[in-house]
Amino acid sequence: MSETGPLVQQLMAIMNSRLLDPLEILLAEDPATGTDPVSELRGRCERAAESWAARLHGPNGTYAVASIIGALYPSDEAFNPPAGWWRTPLGQVTLLRMGYPGREAVPYSLAGAMLGVTRQGVHDLVTRNKLARHPDGGVTVTSIRERIQQRGST
Repeated sequence: MSETGPLVQQLMAIMNSRLLDPLEILLAEDPATGTDPVSELRGRCERAAESWAARLHGPNGTYAVASIIGALYPSDEAFNPPAGWWRTPLGQVTLLRMGYPGREAVPYSLAGAMLGVTRQGVHDLVTRNKLARHPDGGVTVTSIRERIQQRGST
C-alpha cells in the first residue's frame, strides 16, 4: 500500500459515513431505470480522496489540512477531536502539518495519545528534555510536532 493509502481509506470512510451513505438512503435506486444515483458520486469521492491525500503530503500540505478539516469537521465550536483521532492517518498528518489548530499546548494525556505513548512516557520525555513543558502546563504542540518529525512518522 502506498504512503497515502491509509489516509485515502480514512478520508473515504468519513465521506461514506457523512455524505454518501445518507445520500444512498435518501436517493434510493430508481426502480424504473435501475440506476444508482450515488455510484458516480462515490467514484468522484474516491478520486478526490486520492488527490487530497497527495496534497496533504505535498508542499502545500498545511493549506490542504486546513481546508479538509474545515470541510469534514464543520462546527461553530473549536476543533476538538477525541484523543484517539490523533493516531489516525489524518490526525498524524494534521499534527505534522499544522499542530493542533488553536492550541499551543495540550495535557500530558493528549500528548501521549498524539505520540502513541503513555502519559508516563510523555512525563519521561519532558524530564529528558525531548518534549517542552508549556509555562501554563502541559506540553507544547510544537515540541510534539518536532518529536514526530524526528521519528519520521506521518
